[in-house]
Amino acid sequence: MISFVKAHACGNDFLIIEEAVAGRRHAELAQKLCSRNTSVGADGIEFLERRADGSFFLRLFNADGSEAELSGNGTRCVAAWLAQSEGLNEVALGTHGGVRTCRVISSDGPVFQIESGMGVPRVMRRAIELEGVGVVEGAMVNVGNPHYVLFVDTDDFGSHGMTWQELGGKIAVSPLFPHGTNVEFVKVKSADEIEFRIFERGCGPTTSSGTGTCASSSAAIALRDCARSLTAVAEGGAQSVVWPSNGEAMMLTGPAEFVCVGEVFA
Repeated sequence: MISFVKAHACGNDFLIIEEAVAGRRHAELAQKLCSRNTSVGADGIEFLERRADGSFFLRLFNADGSEAELSGNGTRCVAAWLAQSEGLNEVALGTHGGVRTCRVISSDGPVFQIESGMGVPRVMRRAIELEGVGVVEGAMVNVGNPHYVLFVDTDDFGSHGMTWQELGGKIAVSPLFPHGTNVEFVKVKSADEIEFRIFERGCGPTTSSGTGTCASSSAAIALRDCARSLTAVAEGGAQSVVWPSNGEAMMLTGPAEFVCVGEVFA
């Protein structure tokens, strides 16, 4: 039996499991426990390591068993759990994408509002050519993990005669991105609001993404002259970002909500 916490951020859900019990079974556990039909179900697992010096480190495994650098939403869920269980209202969490410092702004029962420092986004305009699709105009964005951002003006977020899910699936596994990439389809609503859809590497379409929010927002700011403080709306809800300048860290604010704690056969 393995103890777990389940939490979500705007519907993007995660299991939190102590690294000490993983036993090098990270990929196996992710594939098994994230199944929505035969187990608990989640988009991924955050394995929480408690190091001898008192620091924390997270390893994120997607539902398909692949390891990712980090998740903004998953990191926020872990920060909320450490606030709930150990009273840590500000915590630095190491990830393979860098250290992310999270601060609790407010809490109401199982729901926490948390501000996270997400590092300095790097945005580079780049057109890609996909077999059977043609040239796709967009931007590569790195916020500790890789993203490809497209701007669209359709109500259904489709592009190039395809649904966003179909095109996102093709881009995510394109050989142009040797390690795969997350994909966002962004519609600029106004100078201080964008709406977007996410095809997440190793998971598929998700209702929300913290790093996807940052990637979409930084591309909109850098390439579409959007305000440096804006609201980013995904299917699961809205998050807020502030990017003071190109050389400073982007700040992300959004919710994390606990679903349950329990034990699972594994």
